[in-house]
Amino acid sequence: MSEQLVIVGGGLAGFTTAQELRKFGSDLRITIVDPEGLPYDRPPLSKEYFDGSMPAEKLAFRPAAWYEENQVELVTEKVTRLLPGEGKLELGNGQVLTADHTVLSLGGRARMLPIPGGDLPGLLQLRTIADADKLRETLKPGVRFAIIGAGLIGAEVASTAVKMGAEVSLIDPVPVPLVPACGAIIAGRLHDMHEANGVKVYCAMTQQIELVGEEYRITMADGNMVVADAVLVAVGLVPNTELALDAGITVDNGVIVDDAQRSSIPNVFAAGDVARHRLADGTLGRRHEHWESAMHAGQNVAAALAGQPLPVHGAGWMWSDRYGVHLEAVGDMVNGTEVLRQVDGVPAAAFRLDEEGRMIGAATIDGGTMVRAARRIIDRGIVVDAEKLADPSVDLKKLAR
Repeated sequence: MSEQLVIVGGGLAGFTTAQELRKFGSDLRITIVDPEGLPYDRPPLSKEYFDGSMPAEKLAFRPAAWYEENQVELVTEKVTRLLPGEGKLELGNGQVLTADHTVLSLGGRARMLPIPGGDLPGLLQLRTIADADKLRETLKPGVRFAIIGAGLIGAEVASTAVKMGAEVSLIDPVPVPLVPACGAIIAGRLHDMHEANGVKVYCAMTQQIELVGEEYRITMADGNMVVADAVLVAVGLVPNTELALDAGITVDNGVIVDDAQRSSIPNVFAAGDVARHRLADGTLGRRHEHWESAMHAGQNVAAALAGQPLPVHGAGWMWSDRYGVHLEAVGDMVNGTEVLRQVDGVPAAAFRLDEEGRMIGAATIDGGTMVRAARRIIDRGIVVDAEKLADPSVDLKKLAR
């Protein structure tokens, strides 16, 4: 009989592991365990699903029939204990599953604010379909809505909430969020869109949240106060490492894994937001919480389990949507020298070049195919002319040849 693989968590990393194994023709028996049931995509939760333009059935990676056709069993339960030495997993309903291999793709939970009132039960978060449903029910036209955290989720929700008619306040201690992801100028243009679209922006640390009657009072370090009918806390996530830690697996702000996503226990893998790589020099990298990195992690696990060479991935890529514009960024937007491309005096793209003139990063707003060309340039180590990069009449695809 073929060996049993249990994937704990049906996010993108877990689903991709199962999908890629079937593409390889693997005969592993595969079970995905997730209390939410059918695996689904999460980026639309802050955008198309939240505003009602995408129905719930469109969120699913594949319809239920795909799992039947590909002999992937879905178990709608929660894993409560991992026993890798015995090759077993205990579920919340008392059932015990056997596993020759286990993949932990547990993602994370919303980080709570360590301040007075930071744990009030009525505070909103956005990680699941249920969270998005609750947000949608709450945000009626005219509702005073405060968002604490102006990162990707906070910014996207602000954009959607304004479109739905809410009165939005956005609070963050960072003057311009997302600078490490897309550079100061592009990040600044994006952040300015909030106020241009009617969002009240506060640059301050949140000190306290009080619930007085049916309204929330948010006090900031600069003395300002925001009064709201609903509050979303979007200040990042905490990786769900408890199962791994209890099982004796090495954990440090994530499950520590190698290039193949193997944990300190060889038959247990971790992928997605919950995983953190140990680099070749022994140091720990940062956890990646973007869509594509989760997909790549699932591909790595599948290749390792199928005995295939690990795939070679290009420079890291991310995207975001707000106020009708589309951001894409690739590679390293922190180091090197910045080259700006403007269209009609408005920043449209920023590139990062190393000392030898090789592109190491790029970020665009509504850049079309520009980021794909930039990624090819980065991956090929091409030296590019900074003047041509800055010239909006020059097609980046020509520089990628």
